[in-house]
Amino acid sequence: MAFVTTADGTEIFYKDWGGGQPVVFSHGWPLNADVWDGQMKLVADNGFRAVAHDRRGHGRSGQPWNGNDMDTYADDLARLIEALDLRGVILVGHSTGGGEVTRYIGRHGTSRVAKAVLLGAVPPIMLKTDANPDGLPIEVFDGIRAGVKGDRSQFYKDLSTSFYGFNRPGAEVSQGASDAFWLWSMQVGLKGAYDCIKAFSETDFTEDLRRFDVPTLIAHGDDDQIVPIGAAALKSAELVKDAVLKVYPGRPHGLIGAYRDEFDADLLAFATS
Repeated sequence: MAFVTTADGTEIFYKDWGGGQPVVFSHGWPLNADVWDGQMKLVADNGFRAVAHDRRGHGRSGQPWNGNDMDTYADDLARLIEALDLRGVILVGHSTGGGEVTRYIGRHGTSRVAKAVLLGAVPPIMLKTDANPDGLPIEVFDGIRAGVKGDRSQFYKDLSTSFYGFNRPGAEVSQGASDAFWLWSMQVGLKGAYDCIKAFSETDFTEDLRRFDVPTLIAHGDDDQIVPIGAAALKSAELVKDAVLKVYPGRPHGLIGAYRDEFDADLLAFATS
């Protein structure tokens, strides 16, 4: 397995498939790089180099006590990009990974970046505040913390239902997708999983979004029960200059079935444009 080592000694696992212009994928909480396998193969089959890493605390990466915050996640991503000497990168982030990509651009700029894709991403800020009245109340995130601290195995099983929209009438339920979600989630260390809740919910990415100066696709399902579109993509699209906003009617947070097919087509079209 391949790893890069960060400034604080944490080992970050990554996959590196294919060759050509690099497409770097950042995954959502509480998953790992495996969730991107379908998209990695897609772009690698079409002449791109696909790279995806496990965020610190997640999957096969190290599980340090400290550094489970958005600034450090972004710096870890920068370390990966620099260690592999990637240039002209297309950054793709889903959910928390979209926050990671956004903070990376905010902290490190776009000298190595050609394009960005934010899918079901957490920016500008998920938490309801006086300045963000459309956000989710703190009690929502306290409930997630309680689930992770308590019976996290059952919590992750339950979370997969709303993540993929399996609780909607007429939804085509995939037990396999739920099982994979649980397996990936159970690989997250408890400390990293717990700390990341604060990172993805309370980090304000407003100024980071204003620093975007590359073509950007902001994509979101309008039936996302995890990161509601109104406080996320619709606002991010107003902050990123000349962003392309793609709304998927009736689609959930996680890529599944026809939603995955739709996004894959849009991703490839955007990458090759």
